[in-house]
Amino acid sequence: MDEKSYFETLFFSLVTTFETNALIAMGKISNPVTGKLEKDLDAAKMNIDILRMIKDRTKNNLSEKEEKHLTAAITNLELNYVEELKLNGKS
Repeated sequence: MDEKSYFETLFFSLVTTFETNALIAMGKISNPVTGKLEKDLDAAKMNIDILRMIKDRTKNNLSEKEEKHLTAAITNLELNYVEELKLNGKS
């Protein structure tokens, strides 16, 4: 694997880590440590904000594939976050 492909794989892994953490914090998937669905919307928002910051700080420096992956992750998380706010009466 060349360096560019390797770094792209690492970038996808980074994005997926924050995306997964946000989904866990929204109670969309089980916490792998406890096996339970748990909600911490503040933690979910922080993970989404980290991805938004990464997008802002890497503007014009990502491959098309990386940009699409990051944008899709943020969009999916924001939609789920708004849904959770509505379900919890916080909208």
